[in-house]
Amino acid sequence: MAVDHDRLFKELITTFFEEFLLLFFPHVHEHIDFQHVSFLSEELFTDVTAGEKYRVDVLVETKLKGEDGLIIVHIENQSYVQPSFPERMFIYFSRLFEKYRKRMLPIAVFSYDYLRHEPSPFTLQFPFFDVLQFRFLTVELRKQNWRDYIRHDNPIAAALLSKMGYTESERVELKKQFLRMIVRMELDEAKQRLLIGFFETYVKLSDEEEQQLRNEVNEMETKEKEQVLELIISYEKKALEKGLKEGVERGLQQGLQQGLQQGLQQEKRHIAKKMLAKGYDVQTIHELTELPVEEIEKLEEHRALEE
Repeated sequence: MAVDHDRLFKELITTFFEEFLLLFFPHVHEHIDFQHVSFLSEELFTDVTAGEKYRVDVLVETKLKGEDGLIIVHIENQSYVQPSFPERMFIYFSRLFEKYRKRMLPIAVFSYDYLRHEPSPFTLQFPFFDVLQFRFLTVELRKQNWRDYIRHDNPIAAALLSKMGYTESERVELKKQFLRMIVRMELDEAKQRLLIGFFETYVKLSDEEEQQLRNEVNEMETKEKEQVLELIISYEKKALEKGLKEGVERGLQQGLQQGLQQGLQQEKRHIAKKMLAKGYDVQTIHELTELPVEEIEKLEEHRALEE
């Protein structure tokens, strides 16, 4: 299933709108009255030149401190290259201004998987006269060094580590620091789930990397060690439960009791193999999957032979 990048970013930024401005645009944050924030309905435009429909990512109505007038913060996530993006940004901005007739602050978040220079101004000019210079604020995530953000107790910073500039060899350390940030912030479960889901959409560790992560966390000497381990185990258990549920659903779709049992048992064996690869002991696997201990031991022996 294709990832809906725009939806993910929209959910993240609308949940943590104040934290987003505080992290990337503190000079904007200090002027906004966050007691007055409402998210406007989605705007759908037809781009005649490109022959496609376009939906505004995030549209926020708020106030400036000490003023009655409203402003609108218009945030765009750009995850793929669009020719003449500044021009398109101006067109969408113009259409929004035509409708709302209020001061508007446009922001573009570039979340490409590679480094790329994106010019922000759009200009209309003659040799003898400048008609227009349209500018917008930008965040170019891939140009950010992720290590500069790990001391921020900011949920936006934690989630967006996954889209910042890191090397393949830093992936395990990246996730370890992400988990430490989650633990320090003491968020409720729903917000934790949003941040972890966002991060793991873009940073998927292999089984070997996950094992390395657990080993490194076990060697941590900070007070966060037990909390980070608890967080890892908690979400692994939820993933296992989800896998078991999906196995049941697949069996039910076959419409036969035999298919149900076969699908469920196959899913349990698959999960048991993954748990063995991650270093879980036989008794823990037995308790979570309800597979017989003898069967798990055979799977372990088979895995040892394969290695």
